[in-house]
Amino acid sequence: MSFNEQFDQHGTWRREFALRLKLLSEWMKDHDLLNAAVEERLLRLESQVRSDKVMVAFVAEFSRGKSELINAIFFAGYGRRIMPASAGRTTMCPTELGYDADVPPCLRLLPIETRLKPQALMEWRMVPEKWTRVDLDVNDPVQLAKALEKVAEVRRVTQEEARALGFWHDDVPEDNPRIDADGMVEVPKWRHALINIAHPLLKQGLVILDTPGLNAIGAEPELTVSLIPQAHAVVFILAADTGVTKSDLAIWREHLITEGDDNDARLVVLNKIDTLWDALSSPAQIQAQIDRQRATSAEILGLPMAQVIPVSAQKGLVAKVTGDDELLRASCLPGLELALAQGVMGQRQKILRSAVAAGIVELRAEAGRVIHIRRRDLAEQMIELRGLRGKNDSVIKHMRSRIEQEHSEFNTSGAKIQAVRSIHLKLLREVFHLLGTPTLKTELAQLTETLKQPGIKLGVKKAYGQAFARLREGLEKARSTSAEIQNMLGGSFKQLNSEFGFSLQAPKEPDMSRFMVDLEQIERSHLQYLGVANILKLAQPEFSERLVRALATRLRVVYETALGEVELWNKSAASQLDAQLKERRKNFGRRIEAIERIQQAASGLDERIGEIDAHERELDQLDGKLDELTAQLVNAPASPHEPVAVTAPMPLPQVA
Repeated sequence: MSFNEQFDQHGTWRREFALRLKLLSEWMKDHDLLNAAVEERLLRLESQVRSDKVMVAFVAEFSRGKSELINAIFFAGYGRRIMPASAGRTTMCPTELGYDADVPPCLRLLPIETRLKPQALMEWRMVPEKWTRVDLDVNDPVQLAKALEKVAEVRRVTQEEARALGFWHDDVPEDNPRIDADGMVEVPKWRHALINIAHPLLKQGLVILDTPGLNAIGAEPELTVSLIPQAHAVVFILAADTGVTKSDLAIWREHLITEGDDNDARLVVLNKIDTLWDALSSPAQIQAQIDRQRATSAEILGLPMAQVIPVSAQKGLVAKVTGDDELLRASCLPGLELALAQGVMGQRQKILRSAVAAGIVELRAEAGRVIHIRRRDLAEQMIELRGLRGKNDSVIKHMRSRIEQEHSEFNTSGAKIQAVRSIHLKLLREVFHLLGTPTLKTELAQLTETLKQPGIKLGVKKAYGQAFARLREGLEKARSTSAEIQNMLGGSFKQLNSEFGFSLQAPKEPDMSRFMVDLEQIERSHLQYLGVANILKLAQPEFSERLVRALATRLRVVYETALGEVELWNKSAASQLDAQLKERRKNFGRRIEAIERIQQAASGLDERIGEIDAHERELDQLDGKLDELTAQLVNAPASPHEPVAVTAPMPLPQVA
């Protein structure tokens, strides 16, 4: 099964899972099982599944056939090239292909001059008016391909301008662009391109990142420290006739590999194997030559040979367009698609399924507590009512008086419950402060100051180390404060359970360890950037400022995610208390109503006992149906080799 087919299956599973989740939400709402925490979990799960993105980054030096490979894998259905891949017409700026339903089909281009300003790429994304927009007609492949040629546009600038833009380096003259007869050099016209089209795979959450050339990557810190590290797979393209060149090795070592990374997510493509197809050599000789290049490339890059895949993107595209199965097999393109399918999609499905399963288990526990409260209240009422059998009117009046007294005492207990909430919120504010944007800015201030200093920055690694040490210390403090809150909640809930017969249970505290892992990954990607090869780049104030802004942008995402986890945890604790207070108040009302009915008619007692029996049976049905619906979500098949379970909307249970 190709990458495209498996990704399509993954999209089908996600859509059906989101549908099941929506139906579960409606069913729970109909049965009054939705409190604030349950609703929040449902919304998060639905958003997580619907908006899940899979990013595949294609990285290569110029003229390795990268755009042709993207055409062959994703756009052969158009019957022609979509990304510019002809000789001399290659992608010059980093390009993202994705789909946003709120934006019409278009190509947005950020002018290269924005590199002279300090804002990070993420900040420029928030200013759409600064981008040049070209509308796209997705039903016209010719117009689409012509419009996308703009990503190959260049500008002629002076050496000084090229230096300021990050494309001219006096220390490595061999990597500088060629000077023409007028003393000018060519640089990309655009800094970044965003392509928004309703391609079937892009609609389902695929994001393709096309990153051209060592100069383009090296001059844009955000690519190295944010976009590429967050890609679920990186496809690094070499030319079969040259193998690993000096500039290829520079990209690999400086931008793609950092210590501790999972290299399984790195695939190396040995492209243009058709250049080795020699009419004077036998198929066995040609294959031996390809195998030697694979083995040599794998050894240089430090990868298993299985992760170096030989391909002819050009022949693969031609074969798909013309329907030539024999040429397609010879191009080896299906082998690469299979590796992407098994590696990228297999891993992504596993991660997403694990995340949603954990969310469903917590959701089931939250809703189960509401059912438990109702069941316990019914049991208490049943004991009370059975105790009234054969009793006279004065005993029934005394019972009513006792219930009213309990109700009154319960209403005056609000101060104690409020005190618990007050202590909880005070500690929570400390966690919010530790994970807030102002604290993050403060912790990065010293590093920012170091990077802004003019000239060569010999102490920059130390400044990075100190900044990340402070960030780790802050996260550790947030973790320990969360643990303190958890202990306090456990004790307070236990006391409230004892005094008021509640069944409160402290929700699972946020797992801060994964954010520590994120910090370590970000630090590694930056330290890799601070090697000797980048000393002169770091001496440029505008480059250093872009680097620290890229760092701040990525860290902000980590901290905002951590804050979201803490907020959900807080909401789960608060909504439990609110739900049990609400159910207890309802219970007092039902008990008073039952006593009134018993006082009014002798048959009222047996009638009410019968009603409670019926409600208990309904609760059993409700609990069983909740088990069934949540189990369906957890166990729904995600693998394309499993049958898809959902073929029609779930029947909703008829429980009163």
